[in-house]
Amino acid sequence: MSTTDNKPAFSFIHQGAIIKELIVAGRNIVLGFLDDEAYQTHNIPYFGETIGRVANRIQDAVIKDLNGRSYRLGANDGPNSLHGGCVGWGKKKFQGPRLELRDGKETAVFELEVEHGDEGYPGTVHLSVAYTASTEIEAGVEKALLAIDYEVKLADEQPEGVKETAVNITNHSYFNIGPGETIAGTEVSLSTNLHLPIDETMIPIGSIEPYPGVEANKKFTLGESEPDIDHCFILNPNPTTVPLDTRGLPLRTAAAFSHAGTGVHLEILTTEPAFQLYTGKYIDVPAVGGAPARKARAGFCVEPSRYVNAVNVDEWRSMTVLGLGEVYGSRIVYKAWKG
Repeated sequence: MSTTDNKPAFSFIHQGAIIKELIVAGRNIVLGFLDDEAYQTHNIPYFGETIGRVANRIQDAVIKDLNGRSYRLGANDGPNSLHGGCVGWGKKKFQGPRLELRDGKETAVFELEVEHGDEGYPGTVHLSVAYTASTEIEAGVEKALLAIDYEVKLADEQPEGVKETAVNITNHSYFNIGPGETIAGTEVSLSTNLHLPIDETMIPIGSIEPYPGVEANKKFTLGESEPDIDHCFILNPNPTTVPLDTRGLPLRTAAAFSHAGTGVHLEILTTEPAFQLYTGKYIDVPAVGGAPARKARAGFCVEPSRYVNAVNVDEWRSMTVLGLGEVYGSRIVYKAWKG
C-alpha cells in the first residue's frame, strides 16, 4: 500500500527488525528516528523493536528451573531482567528481509539466530519475524493492516543437557495517533479489564483481578498524566489452555484507539493470551537522528505476549517453555485508518 506522497505505508530496519514507519493518512504514527544509527545509540524506550528472548520481566533475573537447573540472566531493571536482558533481540542485526508470498500477499521475512548462553539463556534458537502488509475495505473505509508472525525453534544441535529454553516474543512499537506531542486526548477501549497485580518491582503476585477504574469495552480518555498504566492485561485467564504456538487461534482485538483531532483509528489484534499496556511515563529521548525530543507520554505501547514471569510460575510456565522439536508461534495485527 502507498500513501499519497508515494512513500511506503510501512518500513523497517535490520536492527531488531524494527518497525520504523506506519503511515496513516500521510503521517507516521509510530515513534522512532529518521537516522537508523540513532536506534543504536538512543533507543532506550525500545521504539519498534522485536523483543526477546523473553519479553517483559523475569523475577530476580533468574530462571528457576529449565533443563533441571537454574539460569542467571542479565539484570537490567533493578533486580529483574527486562525485555531479554542488557542486549536483547531488539538490539541485534537481523538477516533479511527475504520476500515471499503467503496467501497471495507479499511478506517480508527477517531472521535471527541466537547462540546458547546469550544473556544467560540456554539453547541456540532460530527466530523468524514475518511482516505482511495488506488493506481491507470495511463499511466503505479502506484500512491498512500490518500482520506480524513470530516463529521460534531450537536448533537441532545443542550443548549437552539443553533440551528446552524460555521464549516470549512481542513488538514494542509506540504510537501517537493525535496531533500533539503527547497522547492526551486519545480514546481507548480495552477488550478486557483483567490484569496481573504486581509487586514493587513490577513482578506479578500470582492473581488475576479486574484493573481499577477500567471496564472491558468501555472507552476512556488518556490525559496529560493520567491514567498512568503499565500493566499486563489478560485475554485468556486459563493459562493451561494456551498453546505454545498460538497462531492457530482466532485473532482477538486487544485494544482500540482513536483521536478526534486527527480522525485516526488504531486497533491491535492478537492470538496471544495477554498484552502489556504502557502509557509512556518514562519516555525521555533527546532530539537526535533528525527526530524531535520525546518526553513522558509521547506515545503509548501495546505489547501482546504471554504472562509476565510465566517461566517461573508453575501454572503458567507451559506457555513459554520451548522444547526440542517444538515450535513457538504468535501473531499480532495492527489495523489503522482515518475516518
